[in-house]
Amino acid sequence: MASSFNSKPKIINGPGGYVLEDVPHLTDYISDLPTYPNPLQDNPAYSVVKQYFVHDDDTVPQKVVVHKDGPRGTHFRRAGPRQKVYFQSDDVKAAIVTCGGLCPGLNTVIRELVCGLNHMYGVNKVLGIDLFSSESEGGYKGFYARNTINLTPKSVNDIHKRGGTILGTSRGGHDTTKIVDSIQDRGINQVYIIGGDGTQKGASMIYEEVRRRGLNVVVAGIPKTIDNDIPVIDKSFGFDTAVEEAQRAINAAHVESESIENGIGVVKLMGRNSGFIAMYATLASRDVDCCLIPESPFYLEGPGGLFEYIEKKLKEQGHMVIVVAEGAGQELVSQSIQSMHKQDASGNKLLQDVGLWISQRIKDHFAKLGTMNINLKYIDPTYMIRAIPGNASDNVYCTLLAQSVVHGAMAGYTGYTSGLVNGRQTYIPFYRITERQHKVVITDRMWARLLSSTNQPTFWSAKDVIEDKREEEPLEQSGDDEHCPDDNNLIANEIVPIPNNSQKV
Repeated sequence: MASSFNSKPKIINGPGGYVLEDVPHLTDYISDLPTYPNPLQDNPAYSVVKQYFVHDDDTVPQKVVVHKDGPRGTHFRRAGPRQKVYFQSDDVKAAIVTCGGLCPGLNTVIRELVCGLNHMYGVNKVLGIDLFSSESEGGYKGFYARNTINLTPKSVNDIHKRGGTILGTSRGGHDTTKIVDSIQDRGINQVYIIGGDGTQKGASMIYEEVRRRGLNVVVAGIPKTIDNDIPVIDKSFGFDTAVEEAQRAINAAHVESESIENGIGVVKLMGRNSGFIAMYATLASRDVDCCLIPESPFYLEGPGGLFEYIEKKLKEQGHMVIVVAEGAGQELVSQSIQSMHKQDASGNKLLQDVGLWISQRIKDHFAKLGTMNINLKYIDPTYMIRAIPGNASDNVYCTLLAQSVVHGAMAGYTGYTSGLVNGRQTYIPFYRITERQHKVVITDRMWARLLSSTNQPTFWSAKDVIEDKREEEPLEQSGDDEHCPDDNNLIANEIVPIPNNSQKV
């Protein structure tokens, strides 16, 4: 029997400042649900496991570095199989949907969801929400299209070896009422939604409507963003592959630039609002002289500007490589290119091509200067990176994500995303991963490491540093576990004064 609708966050407080941000459970709004023994206890694959099941009280801390007198802080529920499940295998009818842009590892997640449901829990009814059967485009619209595809371990056996998604994907097309109507009409009781922050917001809305109707349906998400811009989790799947593949483009730019007189290689990488791919690819390659990301302002002209730095590097070594994230310098670009303020189907502002823009500005500057002939090569590997299959690291991670989310669904948890926190698989409530975007903290130690590696200027003024400190995220939100308050001082000696007439983002 369904109870009254109430979906407030589940916060459990304990001694010593312990806070558990728990995820919803079907029993929160449906009473007297029957439970069943977990079939894993009879699964030969688990017969050698010392401890079959995760204890219900096991949690994972969000903040791994603490002071001895500080509070225990925020925790999340540990992922894994439970002793009791809330679904019988034959009664499960699962559905999988992929939304948003392409990302390495999508097919691996689909494969492991299907195989995990079948091999671990004996589930045979798994539907793929197929974009291509929809009368109108949109990943979410596939829920109320006429056709779906049946997914079996045999049909998905080799899909991890190729990029993209066998279900198709696109942006937008979310209609909560129609989606839940379709879920209810089809008898679906487990929904697995793979996508980025916009997709997860949509998944949260679907969960809220399912709960409002009192349906015995699990809604679970797997975070997908090649930019690594989802908060709380250690990283998103596909990120390692993207960084690895980005190095190929950087290497090509390096070979081109050092093979010609005054060669400049410009590489544009993904990173709409977060520069993690650009930052990590730069650190990994060792061939980059300047990395520009959305979080770090830069300016072109005047003392300490980018043009002056390029001239300096060309005189010193005769060539250089610049990596720029797609979202970097957008305000600068819009000053010289009339912006149309258009949006994509997900409501994201369409970005100007900063790679082409900055390449042309560099060419124009040196042509106007007239004292140095340059040879500039521009490389944009974005769609090549997005479309490749996951590497070994990401494939392992995709397996962990998929199996963890299946364990949670069978155990009756809902309204959550599965993710890695401090090296442990956890269940995170939707609101925590949709409340903001994860960004590079440029007063943090990792960005200081990059500045030390490339020896580039920060392009910052003292005023910028002060303002960034005020806006800096809490320590437990930092992407760098080694973050400490003193990290803010690491780039102080790199500050460059900005001339009054300079253009700066």
